[in-house]
Amino acid sequence: MRSPGSEPLARPKSRRQPVIPIQLRSRTMQTPPRSTTALSWLAATMLAVLAVTPSTIVAQAGQPGEANVVVEIVFKSERRHPDPFRRVDVGAVFTDPKGDRRAVPAFWAGNDTWKIRYASPHTGTHRYRSNCSARNDPGLHGVEGTIEIKPYTGKNRLIRHGPIRVAANRRHFEHPDGTPFFWLGDTWWKGLCKRLSWDGFQKLTADRKAKGFSVVQIVCGPYPDEEMFAARWENEGGKPYEARDFSIANPRYFDYSDRRILHLIDVGIVPAIVGGWGRPQRGGKSTIAQVGAEGYKRHWRNLVARYGAYPVVWIVAGEAKDSQGPWSEVAKYLKAVDPYHRPLTYHAPGHPRRAIKDNTAFDFDMPAIGHDGLKTARRTLDLIKSCRSQKPVRPVLCGEACYEGHMQTNFQYVQRHLFWSFILSGAAGHTYGAAGVWQASVEEDPGITPVYDLTTWKDGMNYPGSTQLGLGRRLLEKYPWSRFEPHPEWVEKDCFAAGIPGEVRIVYKPRRNIYDWHGPKVTGLDPTVDWHAYYFDPATGRTFDQGMIKASVSGNDGAAKPVEFKKRVPSPQDWVLVFEAKRDR
Repeated sequence: MRSPGSEPLARPKSRRQPVIPIQLRSRTMQTPPRSTTALSWLAATMLAVLAVTPSTIVAQAGQPGEANVVVEIVFKSERRHPDPFRRVDVGAVFTDPKGDRRAVPAFWAGNDTWKIRYASPHTGTHRYRSNCSARNDPGLHGVEGTIEIKPYTGKNRLIRHGPIRVAANRRHFEHPDGTPFFWLGDTWWKGLCKRLSWDGFQKLTADRKAKGFSVVQIVCGPYPDEEMFAARWENEGGKPYEARDFSIANPRYFDYSDRRILHLIDVGIVPAIVGGWGRPQRGGKSTIAQVGAEGYKRHWRNLVARYGAYPVVWIVAGEAKDSQGPWSEVAKYLKAVDPYHRPLTYHAPGHPRRAIKDNTAFDFDMPAIGHDGLKTARRTLDLIKSCRSQKPVRPVLCGEACYEGHMQTNFQYVQRHLFWSFILSGAAGHTYGAAGVWQASVEEDPGITPVYDLTTWKDGMNYPGSTQLGLGRRLLEKYPWSRFEPHPEWVEKDCFAAGIPGEVRIVYKPRRNIYDWHGPKVTGLDPTVDWHAYYFDPATGRTFDQGMIKASVSGNDGAAKPVEFKKRVPSPQDWVLVFEAKRDR
C-alpha cells in the first residue's frame, strides 16, 4: 500500500536508458539455480508493477545490455541480517573484456534485497564476482555471473557519446569520445520533494530540455534552509532516513528519487547530484555536525551505488566550508568509493580553493556567491578569473548567482549579463536559477520559511531569462567554443571578448544608459582575414548584419597593421557582436 497523499508510480512509457535485471550464477554452479530464475522473475514483476524509473525496460533474465547503458543485478540474502543498511556491505568486482577490473558497490533495496548497477562502454563479455561483509551468506557473497554488452543503438547523447568528464585541456567538459559538452545548468535544489508532483517534474524537464539546458543541480539529502526532518523533506516515499546519523535508510524514498533522476538522463540532461547542504539549518547546526562524517559517508556510498553507473556529476555539499565539519574527508571517501570517477566538486560560499582548504579531491571549481544583482556578478567574475589562475588547472563555472525573480529582482538583463560576462571570461559553463523553481514552490507552500518569494515553480519556469540563456548557448555552439580563450585586450574595459585568433571573435557589450547607441570598439582584427560581422540580440536571437571587413593585405605581409571595428548598435541595449572569418575553401 502507498502512504496517504502519495501518488502511484506510472508504468514505463519509453525504452530509453533501460535498467536490466540479469541472472546470477552460483560460484559452484555453471547454470543458474532454480532460486535465481524465481528471483529474476520476482525482480521483473516488482519493477513492472511499481515502475520505479519512468523509462525502465524490465528485460528477461540474461538479456544482453548495451554500451553505457546500466544493467541492474539483483541479489537476495539467504540469511537474516539485523540492521542491513549499516552492517552489511555488498559489492562486486567486474572484469571487462579488456581484463580491467572495477569494484562496484551495491545498495540495500529493502528487506533481503541488494542491487548493483553496472555500466561499461566496452562491448563483449563482462564477468563479476560478488563480495559481502557477511561471508557466510551465499546469496550475497561469492556469486558469479556474466553480462553480455552489445553496441548502443539508441539516440541519447549521454549514452551515445558517454558520461561527461573534464576535458584534456582542463578548461571545459567533454564526452569520452571527445565531443565537447556545454554546461548550461538549472537549479532545482528541492526538486525531489513531493511538492513538485511527478507530472510537474516532467513538465519542468520538458521546458528546460526545449530551452537548451544540459544540467540540473538537484539535492538528494538535506535541503538548504530546512530542518532535516521537517515534512518538507519528504517525497512520495517519505524521508530518506529515519535517524539523524543516517543509519536507518528508507529505500522507498530513493526508489521515487530514481524515477526523477533517471527521467532527466532519459531526455539527455545530466543530474548534478548534491549530497546535502552545508551551512547551518534553521535554528540548528550544520548538517555534517548533526549527521557526522561517518553518516555522510554512508549516505554517499548509497548515492554512488544507486547513481554512479549513470552519467551524473557529484556535488559533495552546498555552501560547504571547513568550519562546518570534515567535508574534505567526505569528498575523499566519495572519490575512493566511486568506481566510475564522475566529476566531483562542491558548491563554495567563497573562493573554491579556500573555503575547503584541502580540496585535492575536486575536479572542477564552483563558486556560488549571492543574489545581489550586478554587485554579485562582479564578485563572481573575480572568483572565476582567480580560479583560472590557480594550479592545478580546473574548469570553473558559477554554480549559483542571482536567481531570476528572487525577491522580485535579477530579471532577464541580469541573467544575460551573468552568462555572457562569465562565459567570455573563461567559464566552462553556467548555472542559472529562478525563484519558485529552486525551492519547488507551489501555491499552498512556498517551500521555505521565512518566505523569500511568493512565486510558484510554474511562474519561475516561464521567466524570460531561461529562454535567453538557451539562445546564447545555441549561438556559441555554432562555433568551436571549447577552443575559445578570453581576450580582454580585444575590446574596451567595459566589454567582454573571447574567441580564436584569426577564426572567430565574440564580444559582449553590456547595457548602457538609454539613448546610447555607441557600439564597442574592437581592436587587433587580423588584416589578412576577410571578416563577416553581425550583431546578435541576446534577448531575442535576432541578427543584424554589419557586412564584410575585407582583408587589406596578403597573408605574407607580417608588417601590416591590425584592423579596428566600431559601429553603432541597432538599439540602446546589451549586444553580442560576432566576427567570423570567411576563407576560401
